Amino acid sequence: MTVRATKRSAGLLLFRHTDEGLQVLLGHMGGPLWAKKDAGAWTVPKGEYEGDEPAWEAARREFREELGIAPPDGEAVALGEVVQRNGKIVTAWAVAADPDLSGFSPGSFALEWPPRSGRVQEFPELDRVEWVGVDRAREVLVTAQAAFLDRLAEHTG
Repeated sequence: MTVRATKRSAGLLLFRHTDEGLQVLLGHMGGPLWAKKDAGAWTVPKGEYEGDEPAWEAARREFREELGIAPPDGEAVALGEVVQRNGKIVTAWAVAADPDLSGFSPGSFALEWPPRSGRVQEFPELDRVEWVGVDRAREVLVTAQAAFLDRLAEHTG
């Protein structure tokens, strides 16, 4: 019997208050599988880490890797964990920040595309990032991650 380790990811959910209300920074997943999707195709900027790396450090490292910009300083609000449909455990922190996104330069991943073609291509981890209102975020975010919005709302009241 093979025991598979549970994959873990950590990320930062940036938020800001605007005249239109509370907004969060989400990333649209890159690659051909997500290109034409909206609902369920957006995520908290996050990435996988190994068990010996502290989740907070992984969240900051992955923010830099996913967006190509430095993670913001500021008070971090623990949003806890969620378990996604694929079994991955995601841990997130909220940070109030409004960074300059002009330096957005996402990391990439390799994927054989089209399938079984033998041709490996590079795709961005996130093809774009956007500030969105909480209601819109609920419509497009990976389903399990919507719990982070509820927890953020408790904090920001």
